[in-house]
This record gives sequence, C-alpha cells and structure tokens, in this order.
Amino acid sequence: MPDNPSKPSNNARLAGRRIVITGAASGIGRVTAGLFIEEGAKVILLDRNVDALRTAFEGLDAVIAGVDITREEKVAEVIAHAGKTTGGIDGVINAAGIMVTGPTAELSPQIWRQVIDVNLSGSFFVIQSCLPWLRRNEFSTIVNVASGAGLLPNAPGLAAYAASKGGVIALTKALAADLAPNVRVNCVCPGMVDTPMADGFRANVGNYALKRIAAPAEIARAMLFLTSLESSYVTGATLAVDGGRTFH
Repeated sequence: MPDNPSKPSNNARLAGRRIVITGAASGIGRVTAGLFIEEGAKVILLDRNVDALRTAFEGLDAVIAGVDITREEKVAEVIAHAGKTTGGIDGVINAAGIMVTGPTAELSPQIWRQVIDVNLSGSFFVIQSCLPWLRRNEFSTIVNVASGAGLLPNAPGLAAYAASKGGVIALTKALAADLAPNVRVNCVCPGMVDTPMADGFRANVGNYALKRIAAPAEIARAMLFLTSLESSYVTGATLAVDGGRTFH
C-alpha cells in the first residue's frame, strides 16, 4: 500500500478552479473535497446531509448546500446560486451514490427507481444544471463515479446498482462526445473502498489482484488527475481504480 495515501501533495494543481462535488459529506466525496481544497480549488459541496457538510468543512474555502440531487428543480436552483457566488463553475465531481443489494425477484419498483434516480438521474441533473457555466470555460471537466460493478457485475444481488453504474459509464461516453471540445468528461470505476458502503463485502478482497481494499484517497487522486490539466488529452475514458478486480 502506498505510504500515507491521504497525504496532500500541495501542488496547487487546481488553483483557481471552481468545482462542484456531490456526496461531499462522507466517503469518497468527502475525501475528494478535502484533497481538492488542498490543491487550490474553490469547492461547491452538495449533500443531503448539510449538517455533516458544515461539521467537516467549517472554516474552509467552500460553498455548502444541502440538496437531494434527484430533485432537478432544486438542483438547478442551488447550482445557479453557487455559480453566482463563486463567479463560475468549471468542474464537476459526481460522487453521490447509494448501493442496495438483494435478490432480483425481491427488488421492489420503489428501490429500483431510487437507485437509478440517485446514481444515474441525479448525476445527469447536476451536470445539466452546471452546463451553462461549464461551457463558458475552455478547460472544464466532469468526472463521474461509476463502479467496478458497472464494468463487471460478477456477484448476485447487484441488478439495480450495476444497471445504474453501467448507465453512468454510458452517460460519460455520450457526454464526452456531446460536450467536446470545451468540456472533458470521464469516469472512475472504483472497486471496494474503505467506506461504510463496503460493509458486508470486505471478505471479497481475494478477488482483487492487489489483495486489499482501497483508501478513499486513492480514488480521490484518480479524480484529481482527471480534473487537472495533467489529463488534458483524456475524455470519454473509463478508469478502473479497482485493485485489479475487473481483470483478475
């Protein structure tokens, strides 16, 4: 495992960038927000749990908003206000997501819609609301968080989750073609990450070539690469950050 993967690089690779990050109150979203702040970004942090956002980022250079990303009208309102507050938006990280597992025969229509709404439709609503801002800049970026399950759903009970994340991968490719050349769109596909979402799956690390779970910072650094100019010739890419799960 890399030495202290959560240690910031202090390279200011995002200096002056204004980045929307969803799901920023916990997990990958929270760690990514912290890393981006360290790298000089002005962050706009969205989550349903606004109290957790305030606790985590109080006193830091961040715009904080509580919002359910499945409510498109509210998303549009929050993004419009945030864009005016920061003077623009030139990056998006779609890290909000939920995981519900269970036998397909027992999957209710309500649960199916909830997973699709949060993981896929919510990501689209955020991007759509940010587009008027993103298109004003030459080097805007969007990074969506999909999943290794979207690439290779190789376990039972993943129908809704895998479908939603497979949709995120397809959406990423479609948007990369649609929004070029001014907006680059990519996605990362994490494997198992050390967050509460991994509870119940931690024994499965034997299926990973690297034989361990990922630190959230390792996923955040992949998104930093795709957001920074270091990836200036990358769009429409699906980056598996999964310890070798999808090839092993």
